[in-house]
Order: sequence, then structure tokens, then C-alpha cells
Amino acid sequence: MHIVVVGLNYRTAPVEVRERFSFADKDMPQALQELLRTKSVLEGVIIATCNRTEIYVVVDRLQMCGSFIRSFMERWFGVAREEFTRHLYMYEDEQAIRHLFRVACGLDSMVLGETQILGQVKNAFLVSQSEKGTGTWFNMLFKQAVTLGKRAHSETAIGESAVSVSYAAVELGKRIFGSFEGKRVLILGAGKMSELTAKHLSGAGAEEVLVANRTYARAQELAAKCEGVPCTMQEAMERLEEVDILISSTGAEGYVITSAQVARSMKGRQDRPLFVIDIAVPRDIEPAIGELEQVFLYDIDDLEGIVESNMEMRRAEAVKIEAMIEEEMAAFATWLQTLGVKPVIRALQEKASDIHESTLDSLFNKLPELDERQRKVIRRLTKSILNQMMHDPINRIKELAGEGQGTEALELFTQIFALEDRLVESQSDASSGKETSASMESQETLPPQESEGLTDLQGVVPSRIPFESEPSLPLAKVSV
Repeated sequence: MHIVVVGLNYRTAPVEVRERFSFADKDMPQALQELLRTKSVLEGVIIATCNRTEIYVVVDRLQMCGSFIRSFMERWFGVAREEFTRHLYMYEDEQAIRHLFRVACGLDSMVLGETQILGQVKNAFLVSQSEKGTGTWFNMLFKQAVTLGKRAHSETAIGESAVSVSYAAVELGKRIFGSFEGKRVLILGAGKMSELTAKHLSGAGAEEVLVANRTYARAQELAAKCEGVPCTMQEAMERLEEVDILISSTGAEGYVITSAQVARSMKGRQDRPLFVIDIAVPRDIEPAIGELEQVFLYDIDDLEGIVESNMEMRRAEAVKIEAMIEEEMAAFATWLQTLGVKPVIRALQEKASDIHESTLDSLFNKLPELDERQRKVIRRLTKSILNQMMHDPINRIKELAGEGQGTEALELFTQIFALEDRLVESQSDASSGKETSASMESQETLPPQESEGLTDLQGVVPSRIPFESEPSLPLAKVSV
């Protein structure tokens, strides 16, 4: 079996393409059922956000699986594959696993290290699990991905620094005032930058947010979004002495606030400082304002310097997370390798049990004078001898299965104990629909309460993941 992801994101497709391939929450269960009916697909999870749509599947063969997934997308979205294939990327096996881990950690996000995607990955997994779309492989893989994402943010500082101008403005205000509680903020302008800043301020606990714009209706619209108070530009100037923070982002060609206006307002402030952020280009605030007592002026260059410095710090933290990902890749590889040892061990135990029962039957037929108590003692002692004889070989093959030559070790183990026929019989039972313990295990799903308690995985580091080597489809490969 193989793990494959086919998707498109903000790097490979513009928003007008991405919006055509979005899944509504209410339609996701039906979409998953349609995906699971797709040829070769055994398990499936769909991650759909504003910046990406990714379809993760476990398939029984690589050949043609990309075509099958594209056919699913054609059917579901009603878009001919010729219109979207050039926007797709496809990763297989190790690349697919690494990609999922990077996505969960925020390393593949538009904003490096953002945390929202982790919740989206977890939710996508739980939705698929509730639809019985995940089995042994994805229950383990997605559980591990979410655990890794949590570790990445708790054990590194990747999410601690602002990396957008609007958020940097708010963070700068926090550095100066410590907290926005009890602070009044005046925002000049109602464009996109002002809207983002207003939302950050509202979330930071500002007591009151005043929104002023030349068009009063736009001021009202933005104020409604951030639970602020709309006002005209004239009213804003009159209330300047009341505010603690002034943030300006208008489209004006000249200065909106002059040094003289601020100087007059400072007379009634009783030495309260005024924090001024000018994020407009061209600038809204006369630079001379920064020379006034108790006035602290920052412009877009100051903020971009902060953003770039913070981004450098995030990139440094990302290197640490990449190392974590390699560790988890090795852990998942170990788990996959040891997954193959279970039917072999089961076959050995069943063969030993059959020999044990056959030998006892022969012994008891030859010694009919034995009473029930004596038979139980003999059964218990011979069973103990058998278990002790198998103990070391079983432990050793488990260890070998997690090493680089695990596949060869399993083959040799199977030959030494002559288990070939039993394994073939077990596979035949599974394919015919008989509920053997092996086939039932392959369909098991974690109950919701277990999936909430996501824990770390430990394992021996192998040299590689033992996937089969098959030809890849000619889909566009995108660097991760």
C-alpha cells in the first residue's frame, strides 16, 4: 500500500482557482464517501482551507492513482481536468508524509508558523474518522501529525513573533503599554490594513476603538466589524487628546495629521504618552510629530524592520522543527515496518498452538489412565515450554523488523519456521471477506475520545521507509 496526496495551494493556484475547489463543511461527509468509492482508495482525508485543498489517500497501487483522484475532482466539482491539472501537485509515500507533517506544523503556510492550520488538520482527520474514512495507516499518521504540530509550537518559539505589518503594529503597542486594557485607540482610514489592525486591537482587549474615515459609511462598516465607534475625520481630530494610540492607514496624498494638530492635543493630555503608528504609503503623519514630548512615532519602515527580524527568528525556529519532522518520519517508518511483523508472529503462534494441541491429543490417547488434573498440569507445563521457546525469536524479529533490513529479516523468519502456507491462507481469508483478526485490525478506527488524547510516538530510527518502488504519475512536482 502507498500514501499519496494530491492538492493545490496558494503557491500553485490563484484564489480564483482555489475557490472553485473548496469543500463546504456540510458537504464533507458526502465528499469523503465519494472519495472512498474511488478505485484503489482504501483510506482518505480531505484538508480544505482558504489557502489549500489537499486529498490524502492510502491506495493499493501507485499506478493510475493520480488519474483516479483527478477523476474524483472532476466529478465532485464539475470541472474538466484540463482546467486544473497544471495547478496540482502530487507527493507519494515519504514525500507525502513529510508534506503532511510540514503542513501540520505551519511550515507550508503562507504565514510561516501559523497555528490555525493545525486545528484544521485535526478537524479534517476527525471528520474522516467519523465517516469511517480512516483505517490503521491514517489513524496512526494523522494522530502523529497533530501531536508533532503541538510539539512544534510548544517546544519552539516559531509562533511568538508578529510577521504581518498590522499585527506588528499591535505588538509594538503592547511593548510600550504592556497591555491594551483601558486604552483608547483611534484608527484613521477604513482600508484592508486598517481592518486587519482593528481586528487585532479588538482581540487584544482595547477599551474603545474609534474608526474615522473620509467616507462615514465606510467608517461605520469597519467599526461594526470590530465593535468600535465610527466618527468623521473632524470628530477624530477633536477627540485626539482622549486616545492613547493613533494608527493611520489612509490613501491620502498629503499629511492627514500635522505636528501642530498633535501639539495642541498634547496640552490637555496631562503628560500621557501618545503612541502613533503610520502604516500608510505615502505617509499620513507629519514626521515632525516624532519630535514632540511624549509622542512616539513609528512608520512602515520601522514595522517592516520588526516583521523581517521576527521572520528571521521564525525561519531559525523552523530549522528546529524540520529536525523534529525527520525524527517523526523515522518513527512512522519504524511503525510501518513493525506493522508487517504482526501477521508473521500470529502465523508462528497459530502453528505452534496447532502442533501443541496435536501432540497433546496423541499423548493423551497413549496414556488414557491420566485423570483431568494430570492432563491440565501437562498442558500448562508444555504450553509454558512452548512460550519460552518462542519468546526470544518473537522479540528478535520485532527488533529486526524496525531496522534497515527488516523486509529481508521477515522473509528469512518466514522461511525458517515454514510459515508461507499459513500466511497465504491468512491473506486468502482476508480477501474473501472473512473476519480474521488481521483483516479486522486493518479496518480498526480510533474512537473519538482516543483521538483527542494525541500522544507522541517513539521508535528506532531506520535508514529508510520500506515502500515499494513503482513509477510515479506525471503530475507537477512542487518543492516543499
